[in-house]
Amino acid sequence: MTLPFPPAPFPLARPRRLRASPWVRRMVAETVLTPADLVWPLIVHDGAEDRQAIASMPGVFRLSPKAAAQAAVEARSLGIPAVALFPNVDVAIKDSIGTGATDPDGLIPDCIKAIKDAAPEVGVMCDVALDCYTDHGHDGVVEDGRILNDATLERLAEQAFIQAHAGADIVAPSDMMDGRVQAIREALEANGFSDTLILSYAAKYASAFYGPYRDAVGSAKMLTGDKKTYQMDYANTDEALREVAMDLAEGADAVMVKPGMLYLDIVRRVVETFRVPTFAYQVSGEYSMMQASIANGWLDEDRAILETLHAFKRAGCAGVLSYFAPQAARLLAG
Repeated sequence: MTLPFPPAPFPLARPRRLRASPWVRRMVAETVLTPADLVWPLIVHDGAEDRQAIASMPGVFRLSPKAAAQAAVEARSLGIPAVALFPNVDVAIKDSIGTGATDPDGLIPDCIKAIKDAAPEVGVMCDVALDCYTDHGHDGVVEDGRILNDATLERLAEQAFIQAHAGADIVAPSDMMDGRVQAIREALEANGFSDTLILSYAAKYASAFYGPYRDAVGSAKMLTGDKKTYQMDYANTDEALREVAMDLAEGADAVMVKPGMLYLDIVRRVVETFRVPTFAYQVSGEYSMMQASIANGWLDEDRAILETLHAFKRAGCAGVLSYFAPQAARLLAG
């Protein structure tokens, strides 16, 4: 950074003056985090229990549609503007092409309707991908061990339409198939959903930090092989800019970088290059890693939560998906 003028020498300059008390630290803070910067991811399930504990994600539960609606009411009371839905469905409905993803009477449409009835002011974001519904755990149609890009696009477009028709405000394709944003945008436009937002997981990396999430949604045991032929290589940064540029050109309204904490350099590059709303996801592995350290007394829970979320804002995020969202909102409320 080039300074407009050289800094005054000590003792004329004493930077600690601006840190001397809480009120002055608040007054000169360069980054402000509020509950409005948070999106609360909800794992929803079609089981009998309203709340089902997830062993690998302490403090996170699989929720029934009824419980998801209650969570949305809580989000509203905390000032959290949106929730994001991720499904865990009965293995009996999973198949090779993810038929359950396009069921208009399925779990996600039920959850959307329940949330909109209970808390219509809260935005609903839906994951667009097939992995939670397939018997092979991949985000696309598989043939002879290959994930087929073009054959998957039709399935994703139909899934996004089903979600929008049920009342979703944001569809968020996380599959990383080439051309899926355009396919989804065209389907939405053709069916009268021109106002539905697309938040594209434009730079999603093949990461080791998705493990607890895959356990939570029930795809971990189903997954055959890895996702490196469609999710990005963590060695690359310029590739992320190309992916973002393509998705914006195809009709994305905002973009996502995933994972979050380990990829804040990518967030910064995207924000500085495109100047569009850029989100990041504090993913399950990052959450569970912190929770393990908190449980062992190695991290101060409240301070660690707020420090990590501020890091996203410093990097330029318009919003952060975090399982800590309700706890963070309470801390920010004082």
